[in-house]
Amino acid sequence: MVFIKQVVPQSTRSRKISLPALGLVLAAIILALILGVVTWRNLDREERLMEDFLLEKGLTLIRTFEAGTRTSMMMNWQESTLATLVRETARAESIAYVAITDASGRLLTKAGGDISGTDILPFTRVLTVKRPLTRRTTDAAGRAVFEVAKEFNPIQAMGTGRERMMRRWQQWCGSDCDSGDQIERRVLFVGLYMGQFEAAQQEDLRQSILMGGLLLMLGSAGFYFIFLSQQTQVARTTLANMELYTRNVIDSMPAGLITLDNRYRIVSLNDKAEAIFSAQAKTVVGKFLDALTGTEQCEIAPLIRAGQDFTDRSMVCQRENGEPVPVKVSASRLTDKDGEPLGTVLIIRDMREIRLMEEALERSRRHAALGRMAAGIAHEIRNPLGTLRGFAQYFSKFAELDPNAEEYVELMVGEVDRLNRTISALLQFARPRELKASEIDLGELLQRTARLLQEELAAGKLAFQIDPPAAPVSFTADSDLLIQLLINLLQNAQAATEPGGKIRLGADEQGENVHLWVEDSGKGMTPEERSRMFDPFYTTRKTGTGLGLGLATVQQIVEQHGGRIEVETLVAQGTRIEVVLPREARQARDMSNPVERDSLPNSRGDGI
Repeated sequence: MVFIKQVVPQSTRSRKISLPALGLVLAAIILALILGVVTWRNLDREERLMEDFLLEKGLTLIRTFEAGTRTSMMMNWQESTLATLVRETARAESIAYVAITDASGRLLTKAGGDISGTDILPFTRVLTVKRPLTRRTTDAAGRAVFEVAKEFNPIQAMGTGRERMMRRWQQWCGSDCDSGDQIERRVLFVGLYMGQFEAAQQEDLRQSILMGGLLLMLGSAGFYFIFLSQQTQVARTTLANMELYTRNVIDSMPAGLITLDNRYRIVSLNDKAEAIFSAQAKTVVGKFLDALTGTEQCEIAPLIRAGQDFTDRSMVCQRENGEPVPVKVSASRLTDKDGEPLGTVLIIRDMREIRLMEEALERSRRHAALGRMAAGIAHEIRNPLGTLRGFAQYFSKFAELDPNAEEYVELMVGEVDRLNRTISALLQFARPRELKASEIDLGELLQRTARLLQEELAAGKLAFQIDPPAAPVSFTADSDLLIQLLINLLQNAQAATEPGGKIRLGADEQGENVHLWVEDSGKGMTPEERSRMFDPFYTTRKTGTGLGLGLATVQQIVEQHGGRIEVETLVAQGTRIEVVLPREARQARDMSNPVERDSLPNSRGDGI
């Protein structure tokens, strides 16, 4: 649902923004963005430079270590110098540890921090990728360490004399190596402390945070100045207008609500007003009121231009399609806190439903009076009818005195019986029987009705079609009354349709209701005939062929079940009468009026 976005026009007073404060805020935001980008780029650059430096430093130490190892082996030192060389290399303060593992991952020797074979990079990755690997880790004290790992092979570059150098390696390595080791598959790990680099990064970050804080203070000051400049100017006007807006919306939402400016142009309207006048807000906003209500009959615009306020004034306005719509209108001027006029608010109540209820009540009263009168007349006529029929049968015994007497007697008895049936119909309309509800199968109801009239419709050369529900449907109603209802509708359709026409009987379930309909391709109804179709004793048939109680009885049965009737008709095209009943029959006291439309449905392929 689209709610009203604006009840009153905006005040003509301009709302000025402090330009210096706004400039201060924008400058602070731009500088903060620039500072953030520059800081991020500097930190990223420092990070890459630090990693490159530490990697180069680690590789330099590894190459130095390999050179020292080859020198010791060539000089044929007998003591175990591998551990000594590792220990001496790890003496530097910037080195966290130095460690060597064999091809199986066994830690041959280490110096520096307290590490194990699981604290270093996986040796298999180092031997596989054939290039130095790096990672960041921490030592036992929690200090950051940059670890460089590379395959260690002091003999690979020696050239000739490989076996002799392997014997020297075993002598030189001593207890740190097994006799069966393959010396070309060793991994050397060097851990380098990162404390100095991290301290520099932290200092840069602190400087950036300090600058960001200053910019935040600058931006906050700008926002505070803007807030102060706006608060004084807007607060009172906004509160006064919003209070009026809220009060009018709450009081007016059940009805249509339209707001106008001082030039009587439409500012806004709610959904109810759109429905009453069959218009869309986007097509009428900004236009004069006459564009919405019509200029011929509606008195709203002239009264407003005259400066009049009024309450619940009855008038007839016009919808977009030219259809008249009865309404009750209240108009009130809107002013601001200084008493200056802002426009007008209109509250419009749609009186169509109330008019329909009044007409239904009046029709109910007429029907009740006609019923009482018909009951009295039927009672007074039926008694002498019995006497007349008895005398006619008595005179039939003297048929030998006059050869035409027997024919006359049969004619008299037939006319008396016909009159008696008419009296019975009057009594049924005047005193409808009590509803006897039971479980009914909707499809079986259609089939039973069709069997009663199928031959008669075929004799009239009419095409008869049944549209049963797609699935079994059960509901509660009086089956005898519903069969009488359908027979009356089918007989009216038969009377309105020429030979060669089509009549359709259908039913379906829609939500909590059951729909039954009869369509014909007959002559249709004029607006006058449609408005009187449910009046008792009103008929369009030839004199003597109809009493005019069929559709009145249909309406009576529908009201007994608490349903409603919808009528769609077009002259020379046909009529569709649809009966909507609740799944659970309930006695209705209020007389309902049929819903009438100007066109036949085509969305379900039911054209007549």
